[in-house]
Amino acid sequence: MDVLALYQQAGAYHEGHFLLASGRHSPKFLQSTTLLQYPHLTEQVGQALAERLMATGVQADFLIGPAMGGVTLAYETARHYQSDQGRPRAIFAEKDGQGGMKIREAFTVGAGEPFIAVEDVLTTGGSVLKAVRAAEAAGGTCVAIACIVDRRAQEGPLEGYPLVSLTRLVFDTYPPDQVPAWLAAIPLQEI
Repeated sequence: MDVLALYQQAGAYHEGHFLLASGRHSPKFLQSTTLLQYPHLTEQVGQALAERLMATGVQADFLIGPAMGGVTLAYETARHYQSDQGRPRAIFAEKDGQGGMKIREAFTVGAGEPFIAVEDVLTTGGSVLKAVRAAEAAGGTCVAIACIVDRRAQEGPLEGYPLVSLTRLVFDTYPPDQVPAWLAAIPLQEI
């Protein structure tokens, strides 16, 4: 699957000067909400991610995504994922107003219940790790993290959690105090 081509097809690949959710600046941006508004593209991505996860043999009772971006993706990936226990459910974590995330009261997480955290694009992994911490605080056990695009400079696990991605696309990113002059000259777009 050519993930970048899917983003381009959906009009979800942008060039300019962007302030990412991580606080870093980048000349390139992938707008997953634009991609995921198209059910046929969302289905392709969710199915491909589920197939990659199943190929690793990881077993999970539920998938969790950070709100808002990970909600649709967690659902669609869960729809195609099959474990030994059957099809998992899909839940989400939302902001708790204190810099972290929480699980809604309507969702239950059993003690030791295995789960996979799902995110669209990883730059630092901050949002998905907040969702992991929320599910672990509720009693779950994270067995993997999955994403469409891994943008991190360094490959491998994310803070010790196995990582499955559809592709790696490493775009340059800069901390706010190290933005190069050529990028600073382009109007900043906060996303």
